[in-house]
Amino acid sequence: MPCCTAVKLRLREEQVLALKQRAEKEGISLHAIVLKAIDDYLALPARPSVVRKTAREQAAGWREPGERLG
Repeated sequence: MPCCTAVKLRLREEQVLALKQRAEKEGISLHAIVLKAIDDYLALPARPSVVRKTAREQAAGWREPGERLG
């Protein structure tokens, strides 16, 4: 399995400028900033709507076995 996958992002010009300025100020690469932003986002709890949807799907899957057990 390869270590990495390339992804192309389409950013607004002001986003690119702000990212470049931040990267230079912090002495890190744009790549490092994007990876950190993704990691930070993924570390957040799931949005409530996603949690509700998953709960409904799981409940539906257990409905029939629950009815059979009575």
